[in-house]
Amino acid sequence: MGMDASELGRGLFRILATGDPVLAADVVHPEFRNREAAVSPEACSTPGPAGVLASGAWMRSAFSDLRFVVTDVADAGDRVWVRLRMQGRHTGPFVKFRDGALDQAVPPTAREIDFEQIHVLGLRDGKVVSHEAVRDDVTMLGQLGVFPPEPAGMLRMVGWRLTGRAKRAAQRVTTQAADAAAQG
Repeated sequence: MGMDASELGRGLFRILATGDPVLAADVVHPEFRNREAAVSPEACSTPGPAGVLASGAWMRSAFSDLRFVVTDVADAGDRVWVRLRMQGRHTGPFVKFRDGALDQAVPPTAREIDFEQIHVLGLRDGKVVSHEAVRDDVTMLGQLGVFPPEPAGMLRMVGWRLTGRAKRAAQRVTTQAADAAAQG
């Protein structure tokens, strides 16, 4: 017997936190699409379990001890809403992309993140087939010292860009995401 909507929703976030390819095959539909993948490495846009595994690798490369603490789940047949808190420690570069190219790289700060998100998951054939989210990214960026900008943090980001560290971090994260996608 398959998982119910609540179990599917929770399972998707266990995959992101752990990178479990077996769970990804059980939870994620082969035609899965992630609307939020626009700011992540290209591999995160891959349909199906591979894209979810790539997304998890991307997030875990920036945040150690990554957790998604689910606070509420609601479902309506072919949709499930998951409210949660994303938590972890920023121990690797947090790299964001735009149109497939490096947009921003936040050097590791060792700071804790803890912010709220709401995810809307589409369901088909007993699996998660689509994802979109509303995240409190302003709170996360504040916890990292990016917004409002802290002078020391901004200098580190500029230094990373000028020395090529940001570009190398983007290449490393892209490779890690692609490797994770290959598991799916």
